[in-house]
Amino acid sequence: MLELHGIPVSPGVAIGPALVLDPDGYSIPRCYIAAADVADEFDRLQQAVDVVSCSLEENRLQTSAKLGNQTGDIFAAQLQMLHDPRLSAELRRRITEHQQSAAYAVSQVLHNYADAMRRLKSSLLAERADDVLDIEKQLLLALGAVPSDPLQNLNEQVIVLSHNLTPSETANLDRRYVKAFCTETGGPGGHTAIVAKGLELPAVVGIGEFLDRVGEATQVIVDGDHGCLILDPDAETLERYRTGQERQRVFARSLEELRDQPAETIDGTLIRLNANIEFPHEVASCLERGADGIGLYRTEFLYLSSAQEPSEEDHYRAYSQVVRAIGDRPVVIRTLDLGADKMGHRPLADHEHNPFLGLRSIRLSLKNQDLFRPQLRAVLRAAVHGDVWMMFPLITTLSELRQARMLVNVVAEDLAEEGIEHRQDIPIGMMVEVPAAVLMLDRFAKEVDFFSIGTNDLVQYTLAVDRSNEYVADLYQSSDPAVLRLIEHSVKVADAAGVPVAVCGEMSSRPSRALLLLGLGVRSLSVPPNALPKVKKAIRTVSIKECEEIAERAMTLESAREVDIFLADRLRELVPELILR
Repeated sequence: MLELHGIPVSPGVAIGPALVLDPDGYSIPRCYIAAADVADEFDRLQQAVDVVSCSLEENRLQTSAKLGNQTGDIFAAQLQMLHDPRLSAELRRRITEHQQSAAYAVSQVLHNYADAMRRLKSSLLAERADDVLDIEKQLLLALGAVPSDPLQNLNEQVIVLSHNLTPSETANLDRRYVKAFCTETGGPGGHTAIVAKGLELPAVVGIGEFLDRVGEATQVIVDGDHGCLILDPDAETLERYRTGQERQRVFARSLEELRDQPAETIDGTLIRLNANIEFPHEVASCLERGADGIGLYRTEFLYLSSAQEPSEEDHYRAYSQVVRAIGDRPVVIRTLDLGADKMGHRPLADHEHNPFLGLRSIRLSLKNQDLFRPQLRAVLRAAVHGDVWMMFPLITTLSELRQARMLVNVVAEDLAEEGIEHRQDIPIGMMVEVPAAVLMLDRFAKEVDFFSIGTNDLVQYTLAVDRSNEYVADLYQSSDPAVLRLIEHSVKVADAAGVPVAVCGEMSSRPSRALLLLGLGVRSLSVPPNALPKVKKAIRTVSIKECEEIAERAMTLESAREVDIFLADRLRELVPELILR
């Protein structure tokens, strides 16, 4: 038995035989054609382009129908790449002037494009190199230059192990047969990971070189909850995971009964339990699982899923779709929360040595108002369709908050002068994500309608830990006593000022930590859709007094490890059903 670890990008557990895809990629030999065959060879390339174009458009339509337009736009961006006049001209030149075969020209040109993207300082463009290689593979398949795709001829359930999977390959995985996948490369923000999450397909990426270690493994386990791949598990491990799967299925069915029940403790305290979303299509899952509303609508995918910068209408359509779908429930729309290093549509900053402390989030928006204004206009316009709240990320100073609020007023005046229907009277709040904001919260409380504590960044900035850095990632702990003190202080200040406060970071999605947050005085949580049933179960099984006792004890402990052990023990005592493995 061999256990390997990578980055969990989509939760769930799968057990089955491995299908190992060729890790060596495609090597197209240098091949030249006779001058008399040049025209026919170029026609053959055009036919291949037409085939791939139809395939990408079909992917776009099917993915949009299943996962929403924003996810489908991944393939719209690939269509733009495929029909780029510069690409077409370069391929034509190689075939007609240098008499290269279509396959060799495609391989050379697109590999050069991908290599150039990977060398760029923009991490967003570097990630899109995989999209270019996806196009290359599809063109070579259409030209008959490489063997047919084994993923298209499955007749049994498998777990796919590969060096990498392209977005197209991921979107086309047949869920009847593919139970999960693992890759050597990749990260949580890539298009492949995003599509996997949307499909709710267990997946682990970024494991590192492992394909040569698979050998004759007859059975593998993918643990998407913990980022683990187990090759040839022993009988005891197999039984443990199979038992866990069955208990998960039974328990999940029991949780469905809670969908229409309030998130209310046994002593009658009502907790608002909202959902975090990235894509409009996720609203359906939120409603199915009984969310009280959308506590965090991340808008970044509008920028990451397309080769073009989103227009005001792109923003408006996405926001309106969510607002209309959620009905009379509230929707908290967070404005752009990306760094300049991720904005591949146009250069917004020179290379930054430390992007996490650089031009990002509200700082980026305020310095690029032509980027910010269309988003603000779209939010105010979408607000006429429902209960919309607006939230600014990474607010550090009062000046930033005041500038952002002033710009909202200016945009509202512009919309009024243009006679465009909108609402200006929406609640406006801020993320509490840096210690500086916590220390000044009494001042901020006079100028906002609500707070939302973003524990992901609060942990990062409080503990000085880059959670994507493998060397220090173990120090990233949301249960660290320093973080808990900041949350406790924030809740006390907000309550004293009469300003609603929620927690929308990943911390709140873990039932044991959710109970701790309730004990610290939090009465509004926002979690990923798939975490809603378990968190609601925990809330409905305890009293606020028990939660307060949990918090009181946790605040006396000296390390995150001590806190986590204590929380796990208390959850086991109070809600044993949630301890499945």
